[in-house]
Amino acid sequence: MQHRIAVIVGATLMGALLAGPILARVPNRPAQKMDYLSEEEADKIRDARFPPDKIKLYVAFAEDRLTKFEYELGRNAQERRRSDILNGLLNGYAGCVDDASDQIALAQEKHVDIREALKLMKTKDTAFLATLQKYDKEGPDLDTYRDTLEDAIEGTKDALSDIEDALKESQPPPVRRKQ
Repeated sequence: MQHRIAVIVGATLMGALLAGPILARVPNRPAQKMDYLSEEEADKIRDARFPPDKIKLYVAFAEDRLTKFEYELGRNAQERRRSDILNGLLNGYAGCVDDASDQIALAQEKHVDIREALKLMKTKDTAFLATLQKYDKEGPDLDTYRDTLEDAIEGTKDALSDIEDALKESQPPPVRRKQ
């Protein structure tokens, strides 16, 4: 009898161990917390129901990180971990821009009107790109964050390309004629 119980317990534990990696790949599981978003920001993203709302939030979060990046570059009192802070802010910025681009694809897939969000994103991303390129040429301590900055510039260019493609594909709503 004890042997049967041991076999049952062993089989149950083995099944649980094997099911873990399989469940990790299930697409309908809740999304993992983005490490570059604060708890409040992640809650706002979760609470936003539609892609246009999420795009606007991601753009605002990206702008926040870029503003903080510029602030850190201009500070006279430098932190010991300054390069970590600068790289972290640029990584967070790039993550927000990438996630906003992912929302464009999702909105197209679901046939959601995102033209207004695209216009906002295009305006902001164009300004973001100009700011990033300014620091790519003459940024203080550029060697400490050059690779991350180049990734952020590339991500912003990719997002602008995605926006252009989406604007070409999206059609305005039908105009009602008076009868």
